[in-house]
Amino acid sequence: MPHFRISDAARLLGVSDDTVRRWVDAGTLPVTNDASNRKVIDGAALAAFAREHASSAPDPSDVQRSARNRLVGLVTSVVTDKVMAQVEMQCGPHRVVSLMSTEAVHELGLEPGVLAVAVIKSTTVVVETPGGAS
Repeated sequence: MPHFRISDAARLLGVSDDTVRRWVDAGTLPVTNDASNRKVIDGAALAAFAREHASSAPDPSDVQRSARNRLVGLVTSVVTDKVMAQVEMQCGPHRVVSLMSTEAVHELGLEPGVLAVAVIKSTTVVVETPGGAS
């Protein structure tokens, strides 16, 4: 199982190193020492912590959907031509790009600064690991 240094865990969780250290000091996030006597967090423990403490912006819609991948964010860019449009959103640390009709952009009132939800429904999701780790 991989282990993560405090700074790496902080980047993955989207918080500061000091926040992770406070969680460690409070016993909320378990750590061990590696061979160099540095504090490290077990990957499985970090994953469980991330899932338990996940928070996102509130979903402004009151609609039930089968799609589970819903990312709330702000529209940051809209580029349109006569038929098609490219809409970019910032959903937390994630940039999401969608191609849609210009008509849909106008109907939804999409422009930079608008709160929106990116709903992702896909039968193909590629998962990669760094350095070909298995």
